[in-house]
Amino acid sequence: MSVLEQAAAARIASFDLASATRAEKDAALLLMADRLVERTDDIVHANGVDVANAREGGTSDAMIDRLLLTPERVAAMADGLRQLAALPDPIGDVVRGSTLANGLELRQVRVPFGVVGMIYEGRPNVTADAAGICLKSGNAALLRGSGSAFSSNAAIVSVLRKAVIDAGLPANTIQLLDATTRDSVKELMRARGLVDVLIPRGGASLIKTVVEQSTVPVIETGVGNCHVYVDAAADLEKALAITINSKAHRPSVCNAAESLLVHAEIADTFLPLVLSALADAGVTVHGDARVAGYSDDVVLATEEDWGTEFLSLDITVAVVDGLDDALDHIRRYGTGHTEAIVSESIAATRRFVAGVDAAAVMVNASTRFTDGGEFGFGAEIGISTQKLHARGPMGLPELTSTKYVVTGNGHTR
Repeated sequence: MSVLEQAAAARIASFDLASATRAEKDAALLLMADRLVERTDDIVHANGVDVANAREGGTSDAMIDRLLLTPERVAAMADGLRQLAALPDPIGDVVRGSTLANGLELRQVRVPFGVVGMIYEGRPNVTADAAGICLKSGNAALLRGSGSAFSSNAAIVSVLRKAVIDAGLPANTIQLLDATTRDSVKELMRARGLVDVLIPRGGASLIKTVVEQSTVPVIETGVGNCHVYVDAAADLEKALAITINSKAHRPSVCNAAESLLVHAEIADTFLPLVLSALADAGVTVHGDARVAGYSDDVVLATEEDWGTEFLSLDITVAVVDGLDDALDHIRRYGTGHTEAIVSESIAATRRFVAGVDAAAVMVNASTRFTDGGEFGFGAEIGISTQKLHARGPMGLPELTSTKYVVTGNGHTR
C-alpha cells in the first residue's frame, strides 16, 4: 500500500480504537509485551542484520549503541508496555467542568488525536514505545523508522500487529511505513486530513526538515545540547558524580550532558578532579583556554563544538565567572532540552531555574533523569522542546486533544 492508503486505513482503525475500553487496550498491551518476550530471538536476529550492515557501513559506535537490541533491551521494551497498561487511561478524563448560569452542563474531556505519525532514526525500541503509547491513548500509529533499523522494526511490528489482532483490536492500529525510500517521509508529511499530528524524533537535520516542510501539524522533539553548571556553592562530590553520570552513563541519548560549565571560584579544586574522572571514563574534553591550562589532554574547543550534540564520549568544558555568565552561555548554545545546576545555594538554584528556558531543569541531579519512564509516565513518545501543547517527556495525556461536551435540557439561545 502507498503511504496515503496506509494513512486512510489508520484513520478507519482510529474510529474503532477511540471507543475501545481501557480493559481492551490494556489486554492488547499486555499481550504485545508477552509476544515480544516470546519472539526475542527472532527480534534480536533481525536486529543483528541491521547492526552488521551498520558496522559494514562505518557507523559510529555511539550510533550502533542506539541501534543495538539485546535480550535485556527487548525485555525492557516489554516492561514499558506493561507499565503503560498499569497507568490510568487518559481518554474521557474531565479536564474541567462547570454548570453555566443558564443551566447548561459544560465538560472538557480528553479524546485521542486520531492518527499519529512518527518519523524517527535508529533506536528500534522507539517502535514498541510509540506503538504502545499511541494504542493506550486511543490513537492509530503510522511508524516510519530509519532504513538502518528496517529489519528490526519490521520484526517488532509484525509481533505487535499479530498481538493486536489476537486481542480483538484493528490490525491497522499499528502500521510500519516503507523506510527504503525518502518518498514515504514526504508523503507522510503531506497527509494532512488523514494524519492528525506528526512527531519527528532524531537528529537536528531530520527535525528541521519535518518542521519546515510538513503540512501535517508537528510536535517538535528537539536535540539535546544539555549543560551541567557547577556553581561556586556546589558540593564537589555531588558535582563529580552528577557530571560523570550525565555524560558517560549512556552518551548516545538526547538527555546526556554535552557541556560542563564550572564557576571560576572552584575551578582550581574541581577541574583537576573532574578532568581526571572524565578521562577515566573515556571522555574527550573540548575545553576553552582556561580549562586547557589544567590538562594537556584537553582539546581546544571550536565555536562549532559549543553548539554540538555529540552523542558520544565527548564534552565541552568552560570556566565561567558566575551564574549570569553560565546562563548567557546556555541561552546562546542550549537547545531547550535539559539544563542542570549543582549548588547548595537556594538563591543560586532559584535564579538558575527561573533564568533557564528549557523543558526540564535539574537541581542537584543528573540530566539523565529527563525521561518518561523516570518521571513515572511509562514509555514516552519523545521529549518535546517546543512550547505549544506539550513540553518535556510526552506521556499519555500529551497524546490527546480535548472536546467540549455540553448537556442541556431543551436549551435554546
